[in-house]
Amino acid sequence: MSEDQPRVLTASVHDFRYFAALLRGVNFANRASVSITPDGFTVTVEEARCLTATAFVFSHVFDEFVYNPDAARPSQRSQPEDDDDELTATAFEIPLGTLMDCLNIFGTAGLAPGTSQKKKKSQADGDDSDGGRGSGRAGGKGKGRADADDVSGNARLDQWFAPGKGTGMRMSYAGPGHPLTLLVAEESGGPTATCEITTWDPEPRLELAFDSDAVVLKIILKSSWLRDALSEIDPSTEKLTIIGNPPPPPGRAARSSAPPCFRLKAVGQFGSTEMDYPNDREVLETCECAHPVAFTYKFSHITRALRALQSSLKASLRIDDEGLLSLQFMMPAPRRPGRRSQAFIEFWCLPLDE
Repeated sequence: MSEDQPRVLTASVHDFRYFAALLRGVNFANRASVSITPDGFTVTVEEARCLTATAFVFSHVFDEFVYNPDAARPSQRSQPEDDDDELTATAFEIPLGTLMDCLNIFGTAGLAPGTSQKKKKSQADGDDSDGGRGSGRAGGKGKGRADADDVSGNARLDQWFAPGKGTGMRMSYAGPGHPLTLLVAEESGGPTATCEITTWDPEPRLELAFDSDAVVLKIILKSSWLRDALSEIDPSTEKLTIIGNPPPPPGRAARSSAPPCFRLKAVGQFGSTEMDYPNDREVLETCECAHPVAFTYKFSHITRALRALQSSLKASLRIDDEGLLSLQFMMPAPRRPGRRSQAFIEFWCLPLDE
């Protein structure tokens, strides 16, 4: 494809660690659906027709974000424009694990700026398939597997990457039948890597319709409270039951015999474990439950959210009257002047039939 031909998507960022953290939160299935709109794009994966996860990557995450949907339909560019036509999303599928490996080609796709994880957490992620072996330090020296003698590529780097800004990335997509192209560089005068990732036509995905008007349990809490609880459960656990009880009326203290507002019950081969959360604003920022509820889920599905929990600030847990679970994780905002919008990752999980 010629340089002058318009692309469907062109996006660049001087430090892609925040972008990598968003993708890492849903990197538990290799095949991912990407949907691009003028506001950004979503990356969605699913597992066992019971679990879906979506990372919402808004355009402000990038320093440059140009979306040209007409480039995906070259046969229409010569025809008169129809004012009634609406902009539609451009969709395709990619191997997400391969994309994460490409981002980490210099070993710098570590922790996102603004997160406060422990060092041992980042080391644990280093064994995962996303190749998260970086230390998360801006401007760190990578392993340099790219060709540093690509003079023609380096000649145009200054317009995309600023020195001292960490590892930069330029991403482009020319349309159906074309690969997703990544240009990764640690600095304008350093080594670069160009990666072309195969794309596929999108296939129908699992659609889980959450009924926001029929929510029977809503919990908002710090991600660390939920992350620590899930991390302490034995990995051999098979089922996790989420139990909710109505909180006491405002101004009235809960009785000592009253059940907890929020409880996690894990059941496995070696017994069961219960973890209770008190109705304390320091623990549960929001607890809405009209009557006692309990729904059970496959524990291995719930643990898929641990990566997102590790990078997020707050977690919102909602369950509708059919037992469909919605987990939404608010990510820290990128540290940029005038850009305070926060991205988020959302999981939907079907309950077990019991």
